[in-house]
Amino acid sequence: MCCRILCVSRSAYYRWTSGKLSRRAIENEQLTDKIEKIHIESPDKGYRRINDDLRHDRGIHVNDKRVLRICRARDIKSTIKYAYHGCTRQAKAPQYLAENLLNRQFHAEKPNKKWLTDVTEFKWYEGIEVHKLYLSAILDLCDRCIVAFEIGEHNDNPLVFKTLDKAVRKNPGVHPLFHSDRGFQYTNRTFHNKLGKAGMTQSMSRVAHCIDNGPMEGFWGILKRERYYGRHFTHKQELIRMIERYIRYYNTRRVQRNLGVLTPLEKYKQCL
Repeated sequence: MCCRILCVSRSAYYRWTSGKLSRRAIENEQLTDKIEKIHIESPDKGYRRINDDLRHDRGIHVNDKRVLRICRARDIKSTIKYAYHGCTRQAKAPQYLAENLLNRQFHAEKPNKKWLTDVTEFKWYEGIEVHKLYLSAILDLCDRCIVAFEIGEHNDNPLVFKTLDKAVRKNPGVHPLFHSDRGFQYTNRTFHNKLGKAGMTQSMSRVAHCIDNGPMEGFWGILKRERYYGRHFTHKQELIRMIERYIRYYNTRRVQRNLGVLTPLEKYKQCL
């Protein structure tokens, strides 16, 4: 009974009661058990994100170094991370160009003040044939929440227009600064007019300056490292489900240190 209450193995408990295990050691035994459970559930998490989960989900406050020591002792390692390199090229014949009004000011006091957007590519395989899917998304800089997204087989204007329409329907009456790179969809005059009709101010990254849209690029990297790289998708619907589930997980369950160890949804509620 005592072992179940303390969440430790019997051997550890008996070593402690016999004086062979210090209180600090018994605490480490408990902590190790929780760390191993987190690692089994989410092998992509490194020691910092494991510690964030301990704090957020279990109310356990320890420093990163302690978690790192335990991970090293138990050979707990996150899955291999791949670098994400993405930067949309400038449209060849832009119909409209906006200044970089955002100017790397990646903080917003309230939701729906600054939105970022972009499109990224995924692949799935049917035998030797390679198919592509494209994900268009809008990210809020206050809570880092994905406001709206659209998945399609073509990287075209309708994909981006539908994403914006979804965001406007979900958030009527908001007028954020709307920032993107200089991809052909965003320099399209029809898109610029849609933003104007919605009362939004358009901002664009400078040419070949991916960091001007850094948090959006960062989200693509997070998604692909945690759920896409290292996997081989052989069905379109399988890939679509992965993307949809991950965005739902990211918005509602994935804690972030830059949000104060909160999820985007929790940060959103805090900022209202």
